[in-house]
Amino acid sequence: MAEDKISLLKPYKMGEFNLSHRVVLAPLTRSRSYGNVPQPHAILYYSQRTTKGGLLITEATGVSNTAQGYPNTPGIWTKEQVEAWKPIVEAVHDKGGILFCQLWHVGRVSNYGYQPNGEAPISSTDKPISPQELHDDAIEEYSPPRRLSTEEIPLIINDFRLAARNSIEAGFDGVEIHGAHGYIIEQFMKDSVNDRTGEYGGSLENRCRFALKVVEAIADEIGAERVGIRLSPFADHMDCWDSNPMQLGLYLMQELNKYGILYCHMVEPRMSIADERRNIPHRLLPMRKAFTRTFIAAGGYDRDEGNDVVDEGYTDLVAYGRLFLSNPDLVKRFELNAALNKYNMFTFTTPHPVVGYTDYPLLDE
Repeated sequence: MAEDKISLLKPYKMGEFNLSHRVVLAPLTRSRSYGNVPQPHAILYYSQRTTKGGLLITEATGVSNTAQGYPNTPGIWTKEQVEAWKPIVEAVHDKGGILFCQLWHVGRVSNYGYQPNGEAPISSTDKPISPQELHDDAIEEYSPPRRLSTEEIPLIINDFRLAARNSIEAGFDGVEIHGAHGYIIEQFMKDSVNDRTGEYGGSLENRCRFALKVVEAIADEIGAERVGIRLSPFADHMDCWDSNPMQLGLYLMQELNKYGILYCHMVEPRMSIADERRNIPHRLLPMRKAFTRTFIAAGGYDRDEGNDVVDEGYTDLVAYGRLFLSNPDLVKRFELNAALNKYNMFTFTTPHPVVGYTDYPLLDE
């Protein structure tokens, strides 16, 4: 019976969208879009994870040919890409799901090989990223970036705007701006990277100007009620951190409220290990209180902790990544409090169209 549902599985009205539960598919890079074009195998992947009235956010999707920094990630800047997304969106809609496209530009998290004509990656800065160790002990090297001139910045903002327009043309219900994890928007926002002077550097207001202009351009193009943003003020991915993450987060909330966007999706600080138990820091409350629309929390939640934070009003919705990746029927498993499949992180970004992608068993298998 409905009244027996845990808070995590109770309905929620997000703007014009009637969600049947609070469990969100987090954006997950899966590296299976050959030639930056979404593939037919993604139809099954997304539809497996769709529930009627459930919100799904796509894997990070490049806004232009300068936005790439990883193999086989999808884009939405060409007609071919838009057409390739259409059957994927349709499959989610056929099952009653709501699908947002996450718009992405990696900035300096790239190298010459991913860039048009082997050019330098673009960024707020010309400071390079130190080599990064990957989970399989490999070392990833990044090419030194080229600092964008002030005159070029509106062109990148326009790439985001056009990608948002293309997303609506592909049938998406809305877009999520990727403003997290050390990519181009954070390269402008965070003071460990942004060493500019002028209107896009220096003060907190100037460092956030690029992010807010992207929000404004997209909201003007497709309507604020179709726009969300993902932020990670506490993160330090890709040498990108801020000396005052709480101040950064609160300033962004205050400014985002002015645009009336649909939601803010925020990543918790990294979990700490204490008493052999994962401890989620729960540092997002001041931002949650400051933001006036739907708030989504992400970062290592399981069923019980996700339920607790919804129950307490700490967040409206909870985004799940690895658990949703390995449990296509995660919502049903949460409903039945059933055992979960274990994920295999070594197949997260294997380019295979099935292995580690659509072959995780459903409960009734």
